[in-house]
Amino acid sequence: MPLFGKSRRRDGESGANGVAPTAPSLDDSPSPSPHAAPRRERPPQSAPPSYPAPPPPRPATPPQPKLQFHCQLAHGSPTGIISGFGNVKELYQRIAECYKLPVSEILFCTLNTHKVDMNKLLGAQIGLDDFIFAHKKGQAKEVEITKTEDALGLTITDNGAGYAFIKRIKEDSVIDRIGHIKVGDHVERIDDVSLVGCRHFDVARMLKEIPVGTTFTLRAVEPLTAGFANIGPRSGPKSGSKAPQYGSGKATLRFRANGPAVVEQAPTDLTEAGTDKINELLDGFLGISDGELAAQIWELGENKRSPEQFAEALDNSELEAFGFTDEFVIELWSAITGVRALNGSF
Repeated sequence: MPLFGKSRRRDGESGANGVAPTAPSLDDSPSPSPHAAPRRERPPQSAPPSYPAPPPPRPATPPQPKLQFHCQLAHGSPTGIISGFGNVKELYQRIAECYKLPVSEILFCTLNTHKVDMNKLLGAQIGLDDFIFAHKKGQAKEVEITKTEDALGLTITDNGAGYAFIKRIKEDSVIDRIGHIKVGDHVERIDDVSLVGCRHFDVARMLKEIPVGTTFTLRAVEPLTAGFANIGPRSGPKSGSKAPQYGSGKATLRFRANGPAVVEQAPTDLTEAGTDKINELLDGFLGISDGELAAQIWELGENKRSPEQFAEALDNSELEAFGFTDEFVIELWSAITGVRALNGSF
């Protein structure tokens, strides 16, 4: 379509008589003929559209230091070095690549010990000098259980990458009396229902909802423990040199549920005390252990001055989906204020 509403000839295009017209000069304009048709005024040209100036370029983000961590397989392996991960799933993938094994073979990781120590589980944070031990799948087993009480006596946690497992077994509970289920076992299936990919609270809820008197089959996978009894992090390269002190640093790499991992200072004694207390309440309320969830709750409440402010913060966060009852929120608030009082905080 013509730009100005009428056709315009291109330079060199012939006129009606075959001769290319010559453009008149500015100083020699022809006088209008008395018989010529009145000259049509050309409509004024509109101004070209104006566009806002492009925003100034953002300053370049300084490159983050490349963090490297030492790791071993808990049942025995050479020491590997992993890096380039931003969350727990990527960390497990890097370990699997390091040892050329399927990532599905890794049940969980512990920090600074090869033992199945649930107090040393790799959770939401890793010290920058922590040594990582990966625990592989071992023997699978199926146990027939009759639920004779409301509670089975299990505390469930997960590895953040799709496997839920047993963190604690209450003494003289239904599970404790059976004797075949152990701490560290991955809860893989209940009857015909696969639990791979389920979070700990999903598994705990399913176990809790089994009616009393029901007999069901629990399929579990224990961590591989055969191998070297005295394995440990590799010490210094030469005799007489100072061995590295693993797990003694003050900076940590913290994994976040909705974002990349960030380097932070290690939690203060107050934060650790508050997180531990909240985790105890989560065990009683949901039957789970989750350091990251406990830390989120602590962060929401540590600077609040009333239970109403704390409850509002929970309702406006992603934790609202847990549906905490009013009674449980009051328990959480009492735990937070109790820890603050013991440590001289307001």
